[in-house]
Amino acid sequence: MRRVHFLLSTISCLCLLASCSGNATKQKSIQTVKVDTVTANKDKSFIQYPGRVKAAQDISLAFRVSGVIQRIYVKDGAKVKAGQLLAELDPSDYQVQLDATEAKYHEVKAEADRVIALYKDGGTTPNNYDKAVYGLKQITALYQHHKDELQYTKLYAPFSGFIQKHLFEAHETVGAGMPVLSMVGSGIPEVEINLPAAAYIHKDHFIGFHCTFDLYPGKKYPLKMIGITPKANANQLYTIRLQLVADKDLPLPSPGMNTMVSIYYDEGNARLMQIPSSAMCRVDKKTYVFVYLAESKTVCRREVEFIRPLSDGKSIVVSENLEVGDLIVSGGVNHIEDGETVKLLPPVTDTNIGGLL
Repeated sequence: MRRVHFLLSTISCLCLLASCSGNATKQKSIQTVKVDTVTANKDKSFIQYPGRVKAAQDISLAFRVSGVIQRIYVKDGAKVKAGQLLAELDPSDYQVQLDATEAKYHEVKAEADRVIALYKDGGTTPNNYDKAVYGLKQITALYQHHKDELQYTKLYAPFSGFIQKHLFEAHETVGAGMPVLSMVGSGIPEVEINLPAAAYIHKDHFIGFHCTFDLYPGKKYPLKMIGITPKANANQLYTIRLQLVADKDLPLPSPGMNTMVSIYYDEGNARLMQIPSSAMCRVDKKTYVFVYLAESKTVCRREVEFIRPLSDGKSIVVSENLEVGDLIVSGGVNHIEDGETVKLLPPVTDTNIGGLL
């Protein structure tokens, strides 16, 4: 009899534990989340992206013929003018080649002039005339080519600017087209930035640009757009080239400097929104928020493009997947999953002094 009572008691305890465990699991599976409302951006006149100053002209200079460098006339950092002689190859082989071709040219030309004169007087055949004319054209072209090759042993500055770096030194052998010197122009530099796709699709609504530098606090540099690439690079970014507008009251930044570029939007078309910074999570190098769906009481993960943070704990984002007024999870986003059922945190009551409860 005692054994029967013991078994019944054990079974009752197990049932009670199972019931408690099931309730705990059920309560744990539905998480309580805090939500906030997506609002229109209060300061949607511009967005910002980091950029870098680049020389308006930045090229590598090379000889058009091969040979041994005889002399380099400029040093790294030297300021040069357009047309200035920068370097020279040993011209000996090209001079010998030209001298031989020149002698042959004068010989062929003299013979061609004689045949042409005879043909005019009817003293030779049309066939001999054609041979003389074609032969003269051929040697003239070869003569000009060898004169050009001798001229190509000299390397001149294509524009005014600065020598950035020597890539070869005197007495080294270089091939045709091998860079020997790198050079940057002395004109007004450019600024280059990379835009994500979410900002690129609004390019038709860009209405102005300016940039700032930490080295020049309080100074704004106006910019004008030169162009934007229609194809994304390997990082899925689109490159914009911007020209610094000359201003005698502003110090000219140097190539290589980092800058922050502000892009002004047409406010009527910009889809800039404000959300709590805590609402964003990163997955596979992309930024997401969780939208709360009231009908199903579930959350849906949607991609956004982070633009910049604000001082009040919120951030500006661009997204085609959000609308002003949407409810998004603003806390615990790293502990929920797409499609998960959740329940909302009750709002703070009037009697909750200090917001402690």
